Amino acid sequence: MEIIEIGRSIRARDPARPSWPETVFCYAGLHAVMWHRLAHGLWRRGWRGAGRFVSHLSRFLTGIEIHPGATIGRRLFIDHGMGVVIGATSVIGDDVMMYHDVTLGARGIEKGNRHPTIENNVIIGAGARVLGHVRIGEGSRISANAVITKDLAPKTDLDHADFFVI
Repeated sequence: MEIIEIGRSIRARDPARPSWPETVFCYAGLHAVMWHRLAHGLWRRGWRGAGRFVSHLSRFLTGIEIHPGATIGRRLFIDHGMGVVIGATSVIGDDVMMYHDVTLGARGIEKGNRHPTIENNVIIGAGARVLGHVRIGEGSRISANAVITKDLAPKTDLDHADFFVI
């Protein structure tokens, strides 16, 4: 069951090591991912309005906005998730961790695939902006408040400074 898998992932990666009830009932990131699974399923079945409604309800309840068209892998951990925005054509791999106020957004009004692809095991720091159709390589770490507009190779570590413009 996915909620158990995500809960185990949260408990393993969060230094606060929350109890099981706290993880299930108090982690907005977990709630947002579960709401997204419902919204995404509706979206894929062609029920776009219903998918958008569920997504909107989730944003209201969690403070995390995930477009129902976004594709999210397993065990996404959104820690302190308020203000996270994940765009429509974003693709997120497995075991990704992101903090509050992260944006996976477009750079303009272009058509087609216009949002980032985040590969497996990536960490995205608080306030980071990953913009446009870019690929963030597996195992990369992005520092807080970074602005990424170009591809990052696997295992790139942008954790040694407070701000990057790439």
